Amino acid sequence: MTSRRALVTGASGAIGSRLTTRLLNDGWTVRVLTRDEARLADFSWSGDVEVVEGDAASPETLTRAAADVDVAWFLIHSMTGTYDYAEEDRKIARAFGSACSTAGVARIVYLGGLLPEGELSEHLDSRREVGQELIDSGVPTAVLQAGIVVGPGSVSYELLRKAVALPLVVAPTWVNHRVQPISLADALHYLVGAADLPASVSRAFDIGGADTLTYRELIGAFAEAVGRRRPPVITVPVLLPYTTAFAAGVVAPAPTSLVSSLVESLQVDMVCREHDIAEHVPDPAGGLTDFRTAVVQAQRD
Repeated sequence: MTSRRALVTGASGAIGSRLTTRLLNDGWTVRVLTRDEARLADFSWSGDVEVVEGDAASPETLTRAAADVDVAWFLIHSMTGTYDYAEEDRKIARAFGSACSTAGVARIVYLGGLLPEGELSEHLDSRREVGQELIDSGVPTAVLQAGIVVGPGSVSYELLRKAVALPLVVAPTWVNHRVQPISLADALHYLVGAADLPASVSRAFDIGGADTLTYRELIGAFAEAVGRRRPPVITVPVLLPYTTAFAAGVVAPAPTSLVSSLVESLQVDMVCREHDIAEHVPDPAGGLTDFRTAVVQAQRD
């Protein structure tokens, strides 16, 4: 039986690199798109994948990347060192969807962000727009909307890990908002499973873990899971997102622009409003992972 060919973008990232490993283990032929092939050298799978090197915004590069692909995973987020990312992400998503449509790709899978009710932050609205651009391409698309992904390399996870090491956490009142984190293993479960959705299914799905916690509870539970004392959390009436992000950026391995955008998203409840994905992709064996177990798993990775 001929193996299916996957295209993974963002393969050098925390999620993309592990997705690539999972797909190879499942028997896929994997092609990765990267701006710089040298960045892949340290990954154990670097010699087992096809590599297309080039700019993800280039139609010529995308044409080469999408050729003969069965399923394409879109894990690109251009918000790195600049605040002007939304238009760039729309442009890339539109070009990616067009290339996949022309190449006859059977499905696109995209990992976006949970969308709360009401007005969206610029970061979350950009994630929503990217998902819609991919759906509008005409290629059946699964937009998986997740909040905090609990795993090494995830910016939100690394912020939590650094926060619990502080003697005191000073935060605005958004620490009382609720969040539904998902373990990296569960996120990968749905990312892989979404490849086999029926062609008639092209929509967004919320994905989350077993627990819904406030950010304050999240910090405490994280500390307990890693064997540290719970740091005191003091709330203040006003703390600008950029100020919070700048302080977090001192201890987090991410540009202040990225952290600031994520912090803006913390000002609302980030919980699942549906679990329709289970109608097509059964939950992981043993059920969804609780937050403390997810943190313990992440410490082992």
